[in-house]
Amino acid sequence: MTGLPTEVDVAILGGGVAGLTLALQLHKQRPDTRIAVLERQSHPVPETTHKVGESTVEIAGYYLRQVLGLQEHLQAEQLNKFGLRVFFSHNGNDDITRRIELGHSVRPPGAVGTYQLDRGRLENALGRMLVDGGVQFVSGVKVEAVELQPDSDHHRVTVRDADEVVGEIQAKWVVDGTGRSALLKRKLGLAKKVGHRANAVWFRIAHPIDIDRWSDDPDWRGRIVEGRRELSTNHLMGPGYWVWLIRLGSGGISIGIVTDADVHAFGELNTFDKAMQWLTEHEPQCARIIEEHRDKLQDFRIMKDYAYSSEQVFSSDRWCLAGEAGVFLDPFYSPGLDLIAISNGLIADLVGRALDGEDVEETAAIHNTVFFLLTDGWLTIYENQYPLMGNARVMTCKVVWDTAVYWAVPGLLYFQDKWRVLADHPGLLEGLARFGTNSKEVQRFFREWGAVDKESPDQAAFTRFYDFDFMPRLHIGMTADLGEVDLQERFEANVRFIDQLSGQMIATVLAEFEADSGSLAKQEQAQRWRKDEILMSLVEVYEAEQPANPVDDHWITLRPAVETGAGDGR
Repeated sequence: MTGLPTEVDVAILGGGVAGLTLALQLHKQRPDTRIAVLERQSHPVPETTHKVGESTVEIAGYYLRQVLGLQEHLQAEQLNKFGLRVFFSHNGNDDITRRIELGHSVRPPGAVGTYQLDRGRLENALGRMLVDGGVQFVSGVKVEAVELQPDSDHHRVTVRDADEVVGEIQAKWVVDGTGRSALLKRKLGLAKKVGHRANAVWFRIAHPIDIDRWSDDPDWRGRIVEGRRELSTNHLMGPGYWVWLIRLGSGGISIGIVTDADVHAFGELNTFDKAMQWLTEHEPQCARIIEEHRDKLQDFRIMKDYAYSSEQVFSSDRWCLAGEAGVFLDPFYSPGLDLIAISNGLIADLVGRALDGEDVEETAAIHNTVFFLLTDGWLTIYENQYPLMGNARVMTCKVVWDTAVYWAVPGLLYFQDKWRVLADHPGLLEGLARFGTNSKEVQRFFREWGAVDKESPDQAAFTRFYDFDFMPRLHIGMTADLGEVDLQERFEANVRFIDQLSGQMIATVLAEFEADSGSLAKQEQAQRWRKDEILMSLVEVYEAEQPANPVDDHWITLRPAVETGAGDGR
């Protein structure tokens, strides 16, 4: 078989974004390591590739830009993202200007830049970079079998090409990057179900639909001081669902519908015609605009019950699971490439140590613990939370809180290159574990709040992320040049601050519920919260910290009076 090496240090099964980025990272860190990437699809792939993962957030942006050195490609071939943007449902969703909006009004700093990705463009660029660097990138071959031989120096990988020619590679390490095919996970019986049940359908339209053109209202357009709404990852949100609109560098747009399986039946939207009928019912303004460009439909894909995990992803027996071959949580907040960035860093560390002769049994166990501490914590963001999407106030608070947490804790640790060495920092690891426990309870609080408090008619029409002083501080704070002592202090301060925010929210909502004597449901829920030790401990943190470090409660009350038109630049 032409181009197939007989023996390598690392064989990566699958040349999607997880496998290609891992290969590039390994090659940059260890230029002499022999790497082979085995990809079923022939390269180059179509620019508009039929895959999820077009939007990135800060960890992935840093990984692509700084770790992999893709700044030139990102600026020339992809789009700079204008942050996350949400439009909540209002009165039939016929007029975008009447919907409560959450997002940026000025562009965030480039140091925390994020991107909208044409996956095909990215994967083709990565493939070229690998070949130019001397990495063996073999496309158009299917992995037929993997024989793991932990007691031998090499595993055996068998592949077959389009001409039915069979070849074999000996590899010290095997990394499964085959995506949802999950070749090794299925072989080893490692599949793990999760409690999050949701479905998705998505398609591309070869036309640059611009959400800013949905209205010519000057006041609505004037909310954006610097930037373009169309470059946000736009979310149209309602009870149990959200619709994404993501502009792409190739000129088209990706549109997806993501639904809670218990709220919207999958059979209502699992074809393009059904999806359009569903949009006509739930998002009629969006449906009308798509209908105008129906002739430019490029593809349509479905994904039922998409969330899953794994019992293990890293092994000292010289195998790993990368990207979706291991874990997939949810597309909301665009965590997919973040998990790839963190997982690839752990894999590169583990493989590098082993190839240097180190016994990595303990390291593999620690890396598994660290990775699942992250993914299990992130899963609580989504699990049973989709019904909140119909509640503008609760969901706005949740998005602000979730985003602050992301910048304060996992984002800080990634920008400071600490995920792969957390075992060397027990203070960080212990703090992360404690923080995860509190975060799970806060997510439960959001559910309980939303189940009782259904409406907030006086909410501000537009909430900007930078309306709240703590948000830009946490956002740009990820990039600080911190030594070991300073990082530990910053991490502890951030965790304490998030606990303060949590306690402030609990105390504020609790007071509102207790003041509403006409609602038995609110009174009973308030009593349950009063008896909750973890929630009340967060209130105590708030009460202790607020005098010296006051935080305005506008991020919770969302009062309209704050709208000044000055935007997040103030």
